[in-house]
Amino acid sequence: IDVAWIKANAKEHVNIKPQVDRYTMNSGRHIILLAEGRLVNLGCATGHPSWVMSCSFTNQVLAQIALWTDIKSYPLGVHILPKALDEEVARAHLQSLNVKLTKMTKVQADYLGLPVEGPYKPEHYRY
Repeated sequence: IDVAWIKANAKEHVNIKPQVDRYTMNSGRHIILLAEGRLVNLGCATGHPSWVMSCSFTNQVLAQIALWTDIKSYPLGVHILPKALDEEVARAHLQSLNVKLTKMTKVQADYLGLPVEGPYKPEHYRY
C-alpha cells in the first residue's frame, strides 16, 4: 500500500479510532486505512493477550528451527506443526506461570499407549 501517495493526494484525513484512518480523495471516494498500511494482525491485534501472542510466536520460531535443521523432512508444501513442538511451547509457557507439571510414569504411559515424554495428542488432533 502506497501510504505516502494516499496521504499526499487525500483532501481530508480523519482518524476514526486508533489504527483506523479514513482518507477522502478528490473524487469524493474514500479509503479506510488500517494499521497505517502495516500488518493488520499485528497493528490491530487488540483481541489477543500478550500471553497468547507469545505462544503463537514461539510456535512459529520452533517451526522455523525445525525447517532449518531438518529440511528433508518437510517437502515443499503446507505442514502442520508437530504435536511435540506444540507441547514444548505449552510446557515452556506453563513454567512461566509457575505451573508444576508432573510426568507420567512408564506404567501410566504404557497403559495409555503413549511415550512418557509425549506427544500426548495424535497428529490429527486440532486444539
